[in-house]
Order: sequence, then structure tokens, then C-alpha cells
Amino acid sequence: MSLRQLDRKYLGRESAAQDIEVARTKGAFVYDARGKRYIDFLSGWCVGNFGWDNTAIAKPPARRRPDYVYPDFLYRPWVELAQLLARITPGKLEKTYRATGGSEAVDIALQISMASTGRRKFVSLEGSYHGNTIGTVSVASTEWREPYPNLLSNCMTISPPLGERAIARLETLLKKRDVAAFIMEPISCNLAVLIPEDAFMKRAQQLCRRYGTLFIADEVACGFGRTGRLFASEYFDLEPDILCMGKAITGGFAPMGATIVTARVAKSVEGEVGFYSTYGWHPSTVDVAIRNVRWLIRNQARLLRDAAEISAYFGQRLAAMNFDDLKDIRIRGMAIAVEAGDGDYVSAITARCSKNGLMVTTAGNAITMFPPLTLDRRTAKAGLDILEKSLR
Repeated sequence: MSLRQLDRKYLGRESAAQDIEVARTKGAFVYDARGKRYIDFLSGWCVGNFGWDNTAIAKPPARRRPDYVYPDFLYRPWVELAQLLARITPGKLEKTYRATGGSEAVDIALQISMASTGRRKFVSLEGSYHGNTIGTVSVASTEWREPYPNLLSNCMTISPPLGERAIARLETLLKKRDVAAFIMEPISCNLAVLIPEDAFMKRAQQLCRRYGTLFIADEVACGFGRTGRLFASEYFDLEPDILCMGKAITGGFAPMGATIVTARVAKSVEGEVGFYSTYGWHPSTVDVAIRNVRWLIRNQARLLRDAAEISAYFGQRLAAMNFDDLKDIRIRGMAIAVEAGDGDYVSAITARCSKNGLMVTTAGNAITMFPPLTLDRRTAKAGLDILEKSLR
């Protein structure tokens, strides 16, 4: 049997795998088993923010570590990483709960919200995606909920664009004082780099505080420099009650998630609920995450400065390309979307890009790109040349 046939037989997937058998990765490149090189404008969908095989992150730890640590024991690297996350996250976030990935991190946030407020309702953005657990699918878009008839009840949505009408809808839902949390990506990578108006974000936070609703910032995809700031919340001076992390927290070297909350929220659930995760923050994973976050702190200024220059270059090049029925180009840092034509049109372009050696993806009627923040000008040009060629 071929690898594709074996994959279909033994691996559960939402849809058939793409016809790329990955052999190795390096920097901004992915190599398949035939030796073909792809320029990677996906970064594993916001995972490899700092490039693949970053030796500063991948090197073995100097210290010896245990094979496993029971979650109820003391372990110094857990505290070390939690301190680093409290240092770099916005607002007054302080206490971190351990998770194995972004979905679990968001699910923990939902549980904390219910326990802290005593409420059961949630509000999210229509079209959003927050993970693959029963809880996270419940607060996702209608499309994600459709296959599952008995999810959490009382999960409501507001629809983009995120302006005055959306704020009015949000206040209508919150003023009954029965909503546990409002959850959103501050800049939504999952909604083709949807960028809220500043006034919406300011007002949303005010409404949450007025009506006793917690604000959950899902930064699983847009965190760790992806949007040009360490966290997208910083664009709006947002001080969330809870912030969720995953994906780039280890630079793609190991699975991990984290849910960080304010001291006030942590105190409100202390001794009442537990968030036990058998493999949450495994010792080997924590070592990688510590190196990753330390590397980010040391290189933050240079990394974000260089990424801003490449981001501007993307904007210039994309604006000069001949897309059919171009509707919008949305860019924040290295989160990039080009809305043009329809779903069939952008899907055809991404297929041609793949054939020509460039990895991009789609969201609705948009081509979306999430290149590594370490992308150099030469590689950016080569990838954008392929994209432009693939329009024809």
C-alpha cells in the first residue's frame, strides 16, 4: 500500500491529506521526501514563529531532568516558566494553569470562567475557532458546531464587522449579567486576520467589567510576536482576565498550552476546582518552552523590528499584484490575508502555489499567510514571486 493509502486507512482526518510527504524542515523551508523545497508561508499555522530548527531553542538542556513529574509535586522549571509568562503577557496576568495544547488551554479558560462567575453562558465571534474539545467547539462558529447536536447550551455569538452594531449586540447579551465570559482572538488569525476597531475593543472591555463578564483573550495563534507585538492584546491596551497560549510557545518543538489569569480570578476559584493534566508541561516540553521564551525576550526588539520591515514589504508587493476582484489586504506583523474573488478562486491559487513551491492557505474568500518572524528579504521576495506567478 502507498503512504496515502495507509494514511487513509489508519489516520482519522477531517479531509484527505495534502500530497506533501514532509521529510525535514529548516528556517523558512519545508522539504518533501522527493527533495522538493517549499517556501513556508504557513509556519505550521502560527507554530514555527521563529523558524524551523532554530538551534538556540532546539539544543539539549544543560541540566538533567526527570522522565516525568506528577502534576501535584513541586518542580522548579514549572515555576520558572510561569514567571516568564507572567513577565511577558499584558495587563495584570499572574497565575498560569498547565495544558498540553491550545484547545486544552481554552477549555481550562472556559471552566475557570464558569467557576469564577457562577454563570454558564458564553459569547464569541461568529465564524471563530477556539479548539477541538466539546467546550471549545461550543463557543466556535455555527459551522464548527453543526456536526455535534448536544454541545454546551447558551453559547451566543456576535457577527463581524466589529464596529458599533457589534458592540450594541454585545451589550444586549451581557446586560442580563448571566454571561461567564466573552472570548475572542484580539486579532483573529482564524477569521482571515480580522482586525477589530480600536473603539470596539475598548468598549468591549468596559462592558465586560460593567456586567461582571470575564474577558478571555485567545492568543493561541496570534501570540508570541505573530502580529508584530508579543501579544495582539497590546494593540488595544487590552487587560484580559484570562489569556490562552499554545502553538508558538515552544516554537513547534513540543506540544504545550498555557492559561494565565489575574490574581483576582485565580483567588476566586482557589480550592474549588482542579485543572489536572497528566502530560501538561512535561519536563522535556518545559525545557524547550523556557529556552524559547528566553530567546524571544533577548531578541524581541530586533525580531519585531525586522519582522515589521518584511511585513511592510509584503504590503507593498501584494498591493501591486493583479488579484481578481480584490476586496481587502489585511496585515498585522506576519499575519497576512488577501481577500479576493471567491472561495474557488483563492483555493485554485493556493493549489498552484503549492505546485510551484510555496505554502499558503485559505480562510473563506481569503488567501492567508503566516510566515516566520525570522523571514529574510530574499526569501520573502522569492515566495511572493511564486504567489504572483500563481495568479495566472
